[in-house]
Amino acid sequence: MKGIQIHQTGAPNVLLYEDIADPQPGPGQAMVDIKAAGVNFTDVSSRRGSNPPASFPWTPGREAAGVVTAVGEGVTEVAVGDRVAYAMHTGAYAQRAAVPSWLLVQLPENADFTAGAATMLQGMTAHFLVFGITQLNAGDRVLVQAGAGGMGLWLIQLLRKVGCHIFTTVSTEAKAQMASDAGADQVIIYTQQDFEEEIKKATGGEGVRMIFDAVGQTTFTKGLNCLGLRGYMALYGAASGPIGPIEPATLAGGSRFLTRPSLGDYTSTRGELLQRADDVLGWVTKGEVKLNIGLTLPLAEAAEAHRQLEGRETIGKVILMP
Repeated sequence: MKGIQIHQTGAPNVLLYEDIADPQPGPGQAMVDIKAAGVNFTDVSSRRGSNPPASFPWTPGREAAGVVTAVGEGVTEVAVGDRVAYAMHTGAYAQRAAVPSWLLVQLPENADFTAGAATMLQGMTAHFLVFGITQLNAGDRVLVQAGAGGMGLWLIQLLRKVGCHIFTTVSTEAKAQMASDAGADQVIIYTQQDFEEEIKKATGGEGVRMIFDAVGQTTFTKGLNCLGLRGYMALYGAASGPIGPIEPATLAGGSRFLTRPSLGDYTSTRGELLQRADDVLGWVTKGEVKLNIGLTLPLAEAAEAHRQLEGRETIGKVILMP
C-alpha cells in the first residue's frame, strides 16, 4: 500500500510518499481501509522532533475514517463492512491501518468520511476541554487562543452552547470573521492589538474564568496575566514551542489552576470514548456544530499540508485523502 513515512525528524520535506507493507490486524484490532485522514498539530510536532517517534521509519496521523475490511481475534466492537472513525492511534497517513477495535466508533448514516476524519480528535478534545475540566456556566468569560484554527472553531461553538462570553485571538481580518461567525463575542487580532490589554480593559481588570491555549511559548505568560480569581489555564498544546519550567508561585495571587490535559486521559474507557464521540458526531450531523474544512489534499501532498498548517496559512481543518 501507499503511505507517508519519515526516516528522520525535520522540515515538511521529510514526509515521503512511499510503498509500505500492508498491516495485518492482530488480536483486538481491526483493519480499516482509510478514506480520509485528519491532520493535526501533534503530527507536526512529532515530525519536527518536539515529541519525536520512538523509532523510524514512522507513519504520522492520529485520526481517520474508513471501512472495516478485516478483524482480528476477539474483536466485538465492529464488523467487516462497518463505516468507522477513530482517533489516538498513530499511522493514519496511509491507505490502510490496523487499529485497536475499542477506539473505533460507528459513523452515523448521514456522516461522510471527511466529516468523520474532521471530527474525532478535535471534536472530542474540545468536548473534554469544555465539559471535562471544570463546570463552566452561562456568562463565564473565557479566552480561546487561535480561534480560527480547527480546534479554536470547535471550542468557540461548544462554548457558545454553554453560553459563555468568548474572547478569542486570531492573526488576520479574514480569520477574525471566521471566529466571529462561529460565535466569538470579541475577536482580538493579536498582530494589531495586545490581547492582555484588551481583555483587562473589557473585563474591568477582573480577567477570565478559563483560557484554552494550544499556542504555548508566545502566549502563556500573558495568558496567565488574564486569568481571574480561581481561573483555569488549560494548556493543551505548544505550537509556538514549550513554555519551560514553571514555579508554583506563578499561580499565586488568585489561586489559579494550570492543567496540561490530553485526550487519552479523558477517553480512558470505551464508555467515555463513546459518550464524547457520539456527542460530537451527533452535533455535526444535526448541524448544531459546523465543520470548517479549510484544506483538502491528496495523501501524497502531506508535506504541503504540514507546511501550510505550521505556517498558519490554514483556516479550519486540514484533511488528507488516500
